Amino acid sequence: MASKFLQLYGYDLLLGSIAAFYVLMVPYTKVEESFNIQAMHDILYHRHQLHNYDHLEFPGVVPRTFIGALLVSILASPIIVVINLLHLPKIYALITVRLVLGCVILSTLRFFRVQVRHKFGHQVEAFFVLLTALQFHLLFYCTRALPNILALGVANLAYGYWLKGNFYAALNCLIFSTIVFRCDTLLLLCPLGLELLMTKSISVWEALKRCIGIALLCIGLTVAVDSVMWKRLVWPEFEVFWFNSVLNRSSEWGTHPFHWYFTSALPRALLAAYPLFLLGALLDRRVLILVLPVFAFVLLYSKLPHKELRFIISSVPIFNLSAAVTANRVYNNRKKTFWIFLNVILRGLLLISLGCTIISFMASYENYPSGYALRELHHIGSLANNTNEQWVHIDTFSAMNGISRFCENNFPWRYSKEEGIPLKEFSERNFTYLINEHSAVDGYKCSFTVDGFSRIRVQLGFPPILLVKDPKVYIHVNLNCKDVTYKSWAGCS
Repeated sequence: MASKFLQLYGYDLLLGSIAAFYVLMVPYTKVEESFNIQAMHDILYHRHQLHNYDHLEFPGVVPRTFIGALLVSILASPIIVVINLLHLPKIYALITVRLVLGCVILSTLRFFRVQVRHKFGHQVEAFFVLLTALQFHLLFYCTRALPNILALGVANLAYGYWLKGNFYAALNCLIFSTIVFRCDTLLLLCPLGLELLMTKSISVWEALKRCIGIALLCIGLTVAVDSVMWKRLVWPEFEVFWFNSVLNRSSEWGTHPFHWYFTSALPRALLAAYPLFLLGALLDRRVLILVLPVFAFVLLYSKLPHKELRFIISSVPIFNLSAAVTANRVYNNRKKTFWIFLNVILRGLLLISLGCTIISFMASYENYPSGYALRELHHIGSLANNTNEQWVHIDTFSAMNGISRFCENNFPWRYSKEEGIPLKEFSERNFTYLINEHSAVDGYKCSFTVDGFSRIRVQLGFPPILLVKDPKVYIHVNLNCKDVTYKSWAGCS
């Protein structure tokens, strides 16, 4: 019985365990995840009381859809009820929604993987799982509430239907992703649709009949749901498209050269799979047909000046499949003269992937200093047994680097994320504590600091690679609060 279970779900347990490990070790979130994370918190804790929702006070640059947050919140709600009944801190709810999101994304990856097994065999599936497990970014990000990750889940379904031969279903999935989650999925939809037309897998008339109806339904869904949540008529992804593509405002957040996805992002995301996927497209014609539209997706995306790895994370499963085909070919021919050398290289690449993933995890563990700062403040502040309200001001930097509403505690703790307060004005405010990026604030004493990841340093000796950390977040206490300033805290360096 156990053997049958492992045969059916062993790969899912492996990938799920790694993703869960990342969640438990690094539960905090960054600014890119903030909209969906805050939305999940508000749906679960404020429910129909929209006036308390975070997005109405901090709307962000462009609106985002609530559909993904609603889905995850509904699935997580039974566990959240238990957490609330047990009066556990809300950080457990954050871990829960992230684990639920990871289950959703990995279930879609399973659908794709099963189709890989049917089309390419069990060994290719095994190498696909191995390469995915040894990569850091896919499993680390699959539990993070980014619009790109929600789009990745739908893209996995599209890839699965594509391999299954259900081409119209694949196109419908990408249409849904484009309209609801990420408008840039259009850059994947167009090359795939063009290839299917050129190979006569679909017809223009049938595609129009099937896809236009789905597109209208998706627009209706997102407009209906999000107009209620945003309290105005809105189609979020259309506004995102207008902002990023038509106005080209995304470049205000930094730019990279055209080749950056191919020379930096993909090598870091794929690791050992990067050189292998290029060979896979040459070794198997079936793989070339799969790789070309996805490669075109990355190529088209490269024209936009603002680039981030998460923008192209939907390409990773297909590139991993191509790499798995190469690895399988090398493994099957490992006893032949020429292939012995390639087998040694393959093993070396897998070890390098493991090493890079460990280093990436260690760096990421230190990359959420504000979350650790607030956790420590809660611990130390609670020792004073105060019955008065403890007001904590969280600056923009801290809100972007680890703190969300899931990190907040109940009475006597109160929180403010008011923006634009000059440093000189804090002495006139009644905040008990400040969590910010400034080492000194008038009227406050710096109580302790939290270091964060700064850079990697290579050195001779052991260990050959060091993670360099610098003070990132400072916790200050109001000098007028006599009941807390006497505490013997670590102090600021």
